[in-house]
Amino acid sequence: MNVLLDVDITDGPVVVLVYLLAAASFVTLVARRPSARWRRRPWLATATISTLLGGMIGWGLTWLLSDRLDLFDADLTPVVRGWVIACSGALGVALASLWRPTWPRAISSAAAAALFVGTAAMGVNIDFGQYPTIGSALGITSIDEGLPPLATAGEDAPSIASWQEPEGMPERGRLASVEIPATVSGFVARPAVVYLPPAALVRHPPRLPVLIVMSGQPGSPSDPLLTDHLRDHLDAYSAAHRGLAPIVVSPDQLGSPGTNPLCIDSARAGNSATYLTVDVPRWIRAHLPVTLAAGSWGVGGLSQGGTCASQLGAEHPELFDAILDASGQLHPSLGPDEKTIAEGFGGDAGAFAAAAPSAIMAAHAPYADTIAVFGVGAQDNRFRPGIRTLVSDARAAGMETHYIEVPDTAHDSHAWSAILSRGLVLIADHWGFDHQGLDR
Repeated sequence: MNVLLDVDITDGPVVVLVYLLAAASFVTLVARRPSARWRRRPWLATATISTLLGGMIGWGLTWLLSDRLDLFDADLTPVVRGWVIACSGALGVALASLWRPTWPRAISSAAAAALFVGTAAMGVNIDFGQYPTIGSALGITSIDEGLPPLATAGEDAPSIASWQEPEGMPERGRLASVEIPATVSGFVARPAVVYLPPAALVRHPPRLPVLIVMSGQPGSPSDPLLTDHLRDHLDAYSAAHRGLAPIVVSPDQLGSPGTNPLCIDSARAGNSATYLTVDVPRWIRAHLPVTLAAGSWGVGGLSQGGTCASQLGAEHPELFDAILDASGQLHPSLGPDEKTIAEGFGGDAGAFAAAAPSAIMAAHAPYADTIAVFGVGAQDNRFRPGIRTLVSDARAAGMETHYIEVPDTAHDSHAWSAILSRGLVLIADHWGFDHQGLDR
């Protein structure tokens, strides 16, 4: 069963097989008449017209849903639009085949239609990078429930600079799903996911820096670590650094996939900000071998989570000295500004303006020792201008600022994986993993 769940649906033989089956099905539908009641030339003309009409309908849907109604809050890439158009064209032939068919042809046409939809969904997923395996597409993961037994990092805990790999240290880190109580905030959150590097799993661990990372919306706490491959990047980093890497905690800043609390405290969606800056840090300090003094704590996120990271990182320099914003926005958003102000901020335009990361940076400048890493896909025309503005504003506020633009990607997991990988190295370097080490 685990072998099946781990099957790669973004690359490899399964993808090639599905593409070949879909192509063969389309050619068969066009080349063979639905029944003897169809003459060859009229059928070929009907199949051609059906394909063109279906493709036009697909193009119209992408324009309506993305360009006109903006339902996805991000521009559809040319690849996604191409798959929608191709699928609609193929469905046009499958539907035309249901006019005066034989029973076997009717059944095969319905099966082909399902195959076309599945193939297009696979193509869209490959472009977006959301579900790498069958298990992830079904929402099934191998994350352990609850923390493994962890040794306490006392006052005699080794520093990162003096750390030596002990015998028997695991080769890879571990993931655990944990409940983080909303003791102060009362925020209703789903379980968080924690990554523990190998050095945190030994009998005498060092105190390690912490990176709090948040998913996009809709999303779940496992997304940054699994879908966007941060777990793989952390394992690779720890393998090159004597088992050392930041501890990563991915809490639920949303409450539910369909809710955007805007990373603020509100009556509408709960006290998300207090949960992330009070409840989550308290739980981390109480349960994990982490650094306790100011500094060497970071906050990051993807899309909505990136916006949230810039808000919280700028607002709380006493807690965070590192920000990692992958494809975030210039301000928290529920769509048009008017809607965001009315629904998210109770009609308070001043509160809306003050919640923008740039406004927070300006209010708290200058920053003494904060690193800010901003990244975006090169084809993400919707979010790239805002990220560039945040880079300039963060630099003006005194932050050590880095900009990452990932070629051939848009608002997708491919971009976020690359940004997380490069951002991890920049932030870990800022924390001293490659230099003098930390002794906190």
